[in-house]
Amino acid sequence: MTPPLPSPATAAIVLPIALPALVAAALVLFFRGRRAVQRVISLGATAALFAVALGLYAVARDGAVAPYYLGHWPAPFGIVLVLDRLSATMLVLTAGLGLAVALYSLGGWDMRGRHFHALLQFQLMGLNGAFLTGDVFNLFVFFEVMLIASYGLMLHGGGARRLTAGLGYVAINLTGSTLFLFAVGLIYAVTGTLNMADLADKVATVPPGDVAILRTGGLLLLVVFALKAALVPLHWWLPGAYGAAPGPVAALFMIMTKVGAYSILRVSVLVFGVEAGALADLAAPFVLPAALATLVIGAAGVLASRTLSALACFAVVWSMGSLLVAIGLFDRGGVAAGLYYLVHSTIAGAALFLLVDLLGPLRGRAVDRIAATPPLPAAALLAGLFFAAAIAVTGMPPLSGFLGKLLILDASGAAPGAAVVWTVLLATSLIVILGFARAGSTVFWKALPARPDGDAEPGAHHRPAAPPRLAVAICAALLAATALLSVFAGPLTSELEATTAQLFDTAAYRRAVLPARTAAAVADGEVGP
Repeated sequence: MTPPLPSPATAAIVLPIALPALVAAALVLFFRGRRAVQRVISLGATAALFAVALGLYAVARDGAVAPYYLGHWPAPFGIVLVLDRLSATMLVLTAGLGLAVALYSLGGWDMRGRHFHALLQFQLMGLNGAFLTGDVFNLFVFFEVMLIASYGLMLHGGGARRLTAGLGYVAINLTGSTLFLFAVGLIYAVTGTLNMADLADKVATVPPGDVAILRTGGLLLLVVFALKAALVPLHWWLPGAYGAAPGPVAALFMIMTKVGAYSILRVSVLVFGVEAGALADLAAPFVLPAALATLVIGAAGVLASRTLSALACFAVVWSMGSLLVAIGLFDRGGVAAGLYYLVHSTIAGAALFLLVDLLGPLRGRAVDRIAATPPLPAAALLAGLFFAAAIAVTGMPPLSGFLGKLLILDASGAAPGAAVVWTVLLATSLIVILGFARAGSTVFWKALPARPDGDAEPGAHHRPAAPPRLAVAICAALLAATALLSVFAGPLTSELEATTAQLFDTAAYRRAVLPARTAAAVADGEVGP
């Protein structure tokens, strides 16, 4: 059965992938040496992408799952993109963060190497594709697109430390890609399909003799997604990679860890959910215990950090533990709480990385070391921003981290082992607060006497007289966004609860993506019309 022609709204589903892909190619082919033009085109394209994402979210709010069949080939034989409330939410978050990073980079980061804006667009293309795809193999393809772009972005600006960390980052992700291919091969060998909706239909009917092979494929997928999400014990690459990356790139990478969490959630609920027969709830025994361990490791890293960049990196590890505790409950309350925390932690973490990057040039040779320096220019403003970022990241009132943590605690209250979850989450929160308090008091309160050359160390390079206004404005805007998440927490949580309800309605997803199969089942009397 040939799928119907897409409506204009449905046809727009391809734009979050096509727009950055075309812009990136144009920047490389036609505007390679014209950096001022590259800036204008990239910024305009990213703003347009944000507008498209908002429009698609408006389309998705009607509650219907909207498929887009590339080449007009029906699923499961062709490639299908699927827009629902969850994918639309991730598109808006990605485009908004991409716009903030593009603006911040205008302060000079984009001029420190070649092709920054083209790589940024390719990264956005890969991220959007991963959120929209309805096919496991194409999830692998978009993983590779965003990872290849991230290699270039991470090495942007050069430097020995960045090169060393980049090699390790490439090696671990190549390993993950290899495991992903093995997982795809095993799943296809058993089911004959990689379309997620088709897999959701077939997994429960796999012959008993093939269950072990399919379980192995599913667990390999979980390992790959856990690697992307920096879930313990696969977290060790993140502090080195993110700590060495340029500040705006590290901020953009906040959404990359969320791709791992999104993939765990999407595949676990849709393909290996409660209707998967012998493979039901495949990931459930592993995610929550690993998330609790991630909380502990992340909090210990925050407390032991000697640099602000390490502090930010281990805060990311800790926040991913918090997020995956909620997702690891695999119920509607936990997932809804996790989605709120996902939005919060992405914005707050990006603000922290940009603030650390902003502070570095102002602190002379100390750069990002947690050590006393002479008074900083605009010290009150910067201390205020750091204080707000610390409140947001650690989950203290009144910003959105506090509400996110309350939602997770409330969702886990009736879960098995709730006492352990509460104890670990609250104890590690206290440790993270202490780590940020130590760093903030050292950097902003324990000032050394100013020297005539403006630095505490002989031979230190000249420090700017004031922080760049655009960079300060972007950091402040992101922190203001966390405040808005608190102010509008009621409507936002209602939206995310509706998103969660749609996610768990896997039958509606399958009907939307495989209408021919549904029509045949109705004709045979297997399901109602």
